[in-house]
Amino acid sequence: MAFESLSDKLQHVFKNLRGKGRLSEADVKAALKEVKMALLEADVNFKVVKQFIKTVQERAIGQDVMNSLTPGQMVIKIVNEELVALMGSETTEISLLPGNEITVILMAGLQGAGKTTTTAKIAGKLKAKGRKPLLVACDIYRPAAIQQLQINGERQDVPVFSMGDKNSPVDIAKAALEHASKNGNNVVILDTAGRLHIDEAMMDELAAMKAAVPVHQTILVVDAMTGQDAVNVAGMFQEKIGIDGVILTKLDGDTRGGAALSIRAVTGRPILYIGMGEKLSDLEQFYPDRMASRILGMGDVLSLIEKAQAEVDEEKAKELEKKIRKAEFDYNDFLEQLHQIKNMGGMTSILGMMPGMGQMKNAAEMVDDKAMDRVEAIIYSMTPKERANPDSINLSRKQRIAKGAGVDISEVNRIVKQFGQMKKMMKQLPGMMGGKPGKKGKFKLPF
Repeated sequence: MAFESLSDKLQHVFKNLRGKGRLSEADVKAALKEVKMALLEADVNFKVVKQFIKTVQERAIGQDVMNSLTPGQMVIKIVNEELVALMGSETTEISLLPGNEITVILMAGLQGAGKTTTTAKIAGKLKAKGRKPLLVACDIYRPAAIQQLQINGERQDVPVFSMGDKNSPVDIAKAALEHASKNGNNVVILDTAGRLHIDEAMMDELAAMKAAVPVHQTILVVDAMTGQDAVNVAGMFQEKIGIDGVILTKLDGDTRGGAALSIRAVTGRPILYIGMGEKLSDLEQFYPDRMASRILGMGDVLSLIEKAQAEVDEEKAKELEKKIRKAEFDYNDFLEQLHQIKNMGGMTSILGMMPGMGQMKNAAEMVDDKAMDRVEAIIYSMTPKERANPDSINLSRKQRIAKGAGVDISEVNRIVKQFGQMKKMMKQLPGMMGGKPGKKGKFKLPF
């Protein structure tokens, strides 16, 4: 996950600070030297790091901090506040014109950044807010770019305007605006062509499109995994054509995350969204304060709650509660819970949003997402009758299930045993919630 290495290093620095009763100026400078190295290793822009450390040091060596009863905590608070300020302090939305006025959004970026997929993700977000978006296929060069947009548009239930690859992007953009006006679309999103690197032809084409149609928002899509290069690309786009905001993709990958900490300072433009996966729903609003909390290992409970609200069906949740109270929880219900966890990004992602859990080195091993896939395979190898009646699973059935799932019978035995423990624990929950003491059994997640 992004920031994992940076987060670990910063938590180590802060752990040492917390352990000191009083802080000297030398203690603060030594700690900030480690913070500086951690930020540079995370590929944060050198000038940004230099200014950040200078600002934090000036605040941290003040009398209020040095004379505080908890100076270590005060330094952490300052670092948190300055991280938030670095990333923009306030959450920024895509600016839209009111009512039925047509907002034109131009999506720009290099090839491979995930621009076309992100364009469809944005359309889905705006549709969910009551807007009537129109996706426009202006990438006439990349093979299958038009088809990719059409497929993603269909999945989002958003119309796609295309004139094939024989017309110029400028003419396509003009025609799309007329089409939107006639068909009641109040947001036009132009998916433009990218290149492997910045060149004059691409910039000239984008400039021509901005001159031909009234573009209200120019949004740059950059790949967070390219680190400092992403910041350089953003700076050049801002200089050449002007941008209003940035979307960082692939922030769920093995990236050092420096781009998220540098882009605002370098371009003066906010990060609007972050891409956290391949699915069309994997696009999160960017909250500077929540991102700072994640980086410092403080969790992100608000995002976790929002994910849960988006993925959990309220009626199904009530039905499940009734089943738990009656001890009727079966493998079908368990499968439903696994699907909801996956839709929320998996247990590793969920744990990363919980305060303190980022410091648990073995947390990922405890809830290995690949192990969850094996549990899912085992449940799918059961017959509908077995899923609905867990007690019916005898030795011969376990052997057949193991064979069907491609696992050793010991894994099936473990799942069946731990599922039984989980049912017993759930049977005690109603009494425990009513204030009656229940037995505390040793329960372990079955994955």
